[in-house]
Amino acid sequence: MTAILTPGVAWITGAGTGIGRGLAQRLAHDGWDVAISARTLVGLTSLAREAANARGSIHPFPLDVTREAEVAAIVPRIEADLGPIDLAILNAGTYLRFGANDFSPGAFRQQVEVNLMGVVQGLGALLPGMMARRSGHIAVVSSLAGYCGLPKAAGYGATKAALINLCESLRPECQAAGVDITVINPGFVKTPLTDKNEFPMPFLIPVDQAVDAIMSGLARKRFEIAFPLRFAWIMKLLRLLPYPLFFSLTRRLVS
Repeated sequence: MTAILTPGVAWITGAGTGIGRGLAQRLAHDGWDVAISARTLVGLTSLAREAANARGSIHPFPLDVTREAEVAAIVPRIEADLGPIDLAILNAGTYLRFGANDFSPGAFRQQVEVNLMGVVQGLGALLPGMMARRSGHIAVVSSLAGYCGLPKAAGYGATKAALINLCESLRPECQAAGVDITVINPGFVKTPLTDKNEFPMPFLIPVDQAVDAIMSGLARKRFEIAFPLRFAWIMKLLRLLPYPLFFSLTRRLVS
């Protein structure tokens, strides 16, 4: 029997484009009331209009996830308007490509603020209420790039590795309190963010396929949702290699 998600109230960050937008559309189609957040209002309002005939609804809540006070204030606003959040998908993220030759503390810091601290601040706003209610599901979007260090992904990979570790750390306590934690590790998904990449992207998949994988994993309350499967297994195996062999392979990626 196919597992399905019972509709409720969802909150998605980074919902203006890509995976976040696709998830908002799917959840609204399935009957969820979806609060969507991103920095720009234009993309959010257009998404809300697109869902006008859906079984559920979409409600824009503009937000900069790097601002702790804004994140702390948005959750009570959403819950006052829509009810307690049953599912939160902390998806906001960015990718800035650099390596040893052009190493940039500023670019590294920017990715930490968005990719890592944006999630940390979301967790800080969500966990007290969910733990008190002893219910709720939080999904954190990390990446297969978090499995191991890859050339030109020093900042991005480090933040994504931190998210995986963070979710692993929180899972036992949250599960004991009735709160589910999921880490989502996509490979390359065709979005406006990956459209900027000027390097080969193996196993590139469309947004709809990513959304299918995520929805299926969330319905089963899996801890990790990793896709595409072939790419996920390759990356898992890569991180298990002895370092001499690992670096002999990753050196080939340096251009």
